[in-house]
Amino acid sequence: MSDDTIQPTATVDLDARHADKMAKKKNAREKIMATKVGEKGLIIVNTGKGKGKSTAAFGMIFRHIAYGMPCAVVQFIKGAWETGERDLIEANFSHLCQFYTLGEGFTWETQDRARDVAMAQKAWEKAKELIRDERNSMVLLDEINIALRYDYIDIAEVVAFLRDEKPSMTHVVLTGRNAKDDLIEIADLVTEMELIKHPFRSGIKAQRGVEF
Repeated sequence: MSDDTIQPTATVDLDARHADKMAKKKNAREKIMATKVGEKGLIIVNTGKGKGKSTAAFGMIFRHIAYGMPCAVVQFIKGAWETGERDLIEANFSHLCQFYTLGEGFTWETQDRARDVAMAQKAWEKAKELIRDERNSMVLLDEINIALRYDYIDIAEVVAFLRDEKPSMTHVVLTGRNAKDDLIEIADLVTEMELIKHPFRSGIKAQRGVEF
């Protein structure tokens, strides 16, 4: 037997310790997972200054579509934007996912608070209708946190509706920066996207397939 086929003792010991460590971790993990047997409709909040809040939310929408589970999207802000997600869903999956774009763009584009309030209220009414419909397993309220931040919609009303009227097995995803503390308090899952670097700061514009 050549020297090349003989593993050093240190390597053998390292591999054995690693296998033992992973076996213990697997056993501990299985014990934890055995206690997680409940299911419920989750309130999910994606917030923070970093990119990816809506992107992550649409990932869950596409999972629902892949499993043939009815879902819905209400966009509160991005009315004027063409988005790949909307185009794909409307062209191919409208039988599974209802899609409503009821905003008219970002607040600095409309420069009309009364109009923004009216559109946000219209979007919220549609959102409530879709959430009440128990056929929808998930409803995404895209950028609703922006509407809440500017008080276009009453946060107390949103919290009360999600707490008291949301069907028990319906997931609701709410995205946008500056999520209100009251919303975070009632949520089951909250993720804050942290901004570390962004190409916009280097003079790079929003690009098709990345931002929209």
